[in-house]
Amino acid sequence: MRYIDYYKILNISKNASEAEIKKAYRKLARKYHPDVNPDDKEAEKKFKEINEANEVLSNPENRKKYDKYGKDWQHAEEFEKAKQQQNQYKQSHPGYETFGNFENEDFSDFFEYMFGGKSSGYRSRAKNTKFKGQDFNAELHLNLIDVYKTHSQILTINKEKIRLTIPAGVENGQIIKIKGKGGRGINNGPNGDLYIKFVINNNTNFKRNKNDLHTEIFLDLYKAVLGGDLIIDTPGGKIKLKIKPETQNGTKVKLKGKGFPVYKKEGKFGNLYIKYTIKIPQNLSKKEKELFQELSKLR
Repeated sequence: MRYIDYYKILNISKNASEAEIKKAYRKLARKYHPDVNPDDKEAEKKFKEINEANEVLSNPENRKKYDKYGKDWQHAEEFEKAKQQQNQYKQSHPGYETFGNFENEDFSDFFEYMFGGKSSGYRSRAKNTKFKGQDFNAELHLNLIDVYKTHSQILTINKEKIRLTIPAGVENGQIIKIKGKGGRGINNGPNGDLYIKFVINNNTNFKRNKNDLHTEIFLDLYKAVLGGDLIIDTPGGKIKLKIKPETQNGTKVKLKGKGFPVYKKEGKFGNLYIKYTIKIPQNLSKKEKELFQELSKLR
């Protein structure tokens, strides 16, 4: 691929601001637009070059790559990846003699070899060097109830379907690695890895603290005074609570083993902590008020 000087095409300096790039593009685009120059092949060619130059230079990230790598700017990420891997390898193998100095190497040697060129100098140094593929990162959004039990999901990563078993007890923000499911390696090198971050949405009335669950149960006054049974729903199913007579407001109880499953420990669970809040009856009838007055006299 020959080098195209996009700055020269737009008649601007390499230090041009974004506003200057935009202004230069608009001026030249009007001048060489096909509607202004019908049947003019040279104007049409110039118009395409102007648009290509603007697409690169008006994008700050692409402009940065172009300034550094020139005609090979579209392969900048591959070069940086290879450079990083070489440095990592050198650190872990002190006696290793590098096949090339990435800091001083002509970028074209690398790109021509990796992407179909004819650079024999780089080929002789790199033909036996394997590079690990790029690591992929993804987020998987789930509800809290979804991770109460181990289950499987089919994910599509880079058009490839991956069957993922999600263990019960996965926590919000937890990251797991799936080896070899990232980008393809270079020169038959190993594939990169896939890192999945779990984002857990708590769609329940329970607050999770690691493996423990916390919740608040509202009791009517009569149940608190007289006691009785109360059935509540939990992520693990329905539970019958035994409310003791004369339960006080703010009373806390602990149900051992009724919390959240422990990650990768089959059959182990945290605890469930319940706080009782007593609701005072409202909109009392005349008869109810009289009865409460009678009770107050008895006390």
